[in-house]
Amino acid sequence: MKNALEAFPPRIPAGFSPVFHGPPPKWVDGVLDVHMGGRVFRLTREEDMEALWARVGDEDFGEDERMPYWAELWPASLLLCQWLFAKSPDISGALCLELGCGLGLSAMAGAAAGARVAAMDYEWRAVAQARGNAVRNLSTIPLYTRMDWRAPAFRPGSFSFVWGSDILYETRFHAPLTPLFASLLAPGGRIWLAEPERQVSEPVWGGFQAAGFQVTRLYAVKVPFQHYQTTVNLWELTR
Repeated sequence: MKNALEAFPPRIPAGFSPVFHGPPPKWVDGVLDVHMGGRVFRLTREEDMEALWARVGDEDFGEDERMPYWAELWPASLLLCQWLFAKSPDISGALCLELGCGLGLSAMAGAAAGARVAAMDYEWRAVAQARGNAVRNLSTIPLYTRMDWRAPAFRPGSFSFVWGSDILYETRFHAPLTPLFASLLAPGGRIWLAEPERQVSEPVWGGFQAAGFQVTRLYAVKVPFQHYQTTVNLWELTR
């Protein structure tokens, strides 16, 4: 029996070849520079994930487990950003939504590629940090907002493109995404998800397919970041 990744072999898109030149991005004194799309995006954060984790209290371990994963840049976002720049002719001028904005890099890349971007996160701290990063890097700022994707706050059919990076790291996140995508995606729209290879997220692709989405694994590539590299898959969902 095939596993989930064998069932969706990569279909390498013509004209897209992600290349990661030079040393991988590294945090230095709370600042990280990412060279992408012919420019440099400078990310800052007030504290790293470890410092925030040390202050996690019992109240954060409820049903939603509000862990500070947003305070790190993850390799999946680097691949997604390259894809967004490559798809600039498609997304330019289009209304787009990012799920789980974290520190804001993917939303900034989409905006720099010409998209009209709304970006959400469940954590207010992430929203504030992402918007601050955008103000320091862009002249046109995405709309950053706090939203629970179990209760979307946008009008149905609003977005021609929806994207996210590394948002499937827990099984409980999977089920709400099917109705969310069905509600918010405009007719003919596309969803792009960049995800590292994890067993926990493998079943979700068959689930999306069973729900009526056409699921394509576009690419699988090793992405370097700081002192390690990981294989990231780029997926596309359409209806």
